[in-house]
Amino acid sequence: MNKDMSYEAVMSRRSEIMKKSVGIDYATFESGGIAFDYEKMMKETGYTLEEMQEIQGSTGVGNTPLLELKNLTALARKFAPKGNGARIFIKDEASNPSGSFKARRAANAVYHAKKLGYKGVIAATSGNYGAAVASQAAMHGLKCIIVQECYDSTGKGQPEIIEKARKCEAYGAEVVQLTVGPELFYTFLKLLEETGYFNASLYTPFGIAGVETLGYELAMQFREREGRDPDVVVCTNAGGGNLTGTARGLIKAGAEKTQVVGASVNLKGLHMASDQLFNKKSFTTGHTGFGIPFSTWPDRSDVPRSAARPLRYMDRYVLVNQGEVFYMTEALAQLEGLERGPAGNTSLAAAFSLAQELKEDQIIVVQETEYTGAGKHIQPQLSFARENGIEIFFGNPQDEVQGKNIILPSHPSQIKANEIDLNKLRTSYIRNCIDQKQVKEISGEDVKFIMEDCKASKEFVEKTLNNLGVNIKE
Repeated sequence: MNKDMSYEAVMSRRSEIMKKSVGIDYATFESGGIAFDYEKMMKETGYTLEEMQEIQGSTGVGNTPLLELKNLTALARKFAPKGNGARIFIKDEASNPSGSFKARRAANAVYHAKKLGYKGVIAATSGNYGAAVASQAAMHGLKCIIVQECYDSTGKGQPEIIEKARKCEAYGAEVVQLTVGPELFYTFLKLLEETGYFNASLYTPFGIAGVETLGYELAMQFREREGRDPDVVVCTNAGGGNLTGTARGLIKAGAEKTQVVGASVNLKGLHMASDQLFNKKSFTTGHTGFGIPFSTWPDRSDVPRSAARPLRYMDRYVLVNQGEVFYMTEALAQLEGLERGPAGNTSLAAAFSLAQELKEDQIIVVQETEYTGAGKHIQPQLSFARENGIEIFFGNPQDEVQGKNIILPSHPSQIKANEIDLNKLRTSYIRNCIDQKQVKEISGEDVKFIMEDCKASKEFVEKTLNNLGVNIKE
């Protein structure tokens, strides 16, 4: 008898499909309440940090160069108070085989898929992760399908997303391109069930643990080069895996005093699931459309419990505007001779501003760069924006209105990272915990979990729960 493949039927089988395609029974980590055993779940990879480094190294992933941006540092010092202007470094993850740090995530996932005997892998992504999975699948001789949210309902796709599809296809992957909307997850589940392939999700323990090598490697490189850990590490934040994995790696290296800062492009007011607004943005990742919702409710991902939990590790969260990132992309190329894609330059724009707050003898590092290509260059992105009615001009980027204009800084001194109140995000996270579980009373175990999961004090959590009318069991 044929299975019912309607939207409702496939979605109802979500847990069953996920369990079969990942090989993880997420129910074993649950407490029955809000809490779950996060560290036990992370150990589900079955690999030590050293083993992960070996797995990645076998396909040329990792051990990427650490580069000092001396010209951009000198520029930042021109606008900093006397004695300020930290040295700016980047970890050049574009050196990985597929051109981004996501090769680290993919290397672990694809290796594990082959070890378990899967014939192929599937990932739902419009970004660099698709290229990373396709690249690793090619190396391991596995089939690969990438499901990509690419177009609006008129069939118009963004240059950056189309570029990434081209790269996936170049590695031999089949790319299934869809319009924006709920069909992405439905199609993804359907393909997993039909093919029996491995779910190489961004949000499994394999994906996040893969990035731990980045944080660990970064700390080791600084100790060898500078004799100490960096003061600040800036991570572009979207779904949270980049920041989570890097921070966990820094902790494993013992670099616990290093401040971890998340940075996202400000796309306030642009809903990522809106067909009308889909092409009003000029960034497909590293923006608030992912960064805010995934920080305040990580388990909205394609697995029951996401291993990417950025609020656990984030010390600060800042926003930069689209025009500032485009400007820094060009500045990196013209001042440092490095042409890189937009995601890492989100963190670079933030680091350029934050460096001016720090002393000259301090170190701030942008922990990743990404490859660039035809659709990722500044001109196709800006041309596409104009075609979609976005006004582009020079001025003060702080006046940018998302979805209406892109304001390129008329002077580098205008690049300013804007702080997000983490307590507001923590409050939203706690509210989401209560709403998702639909409870009016929680246990002390749940309180402890919430404190850890959003890096908050007991007093803050209890006060927030009280304001929400939630009782804590003795």
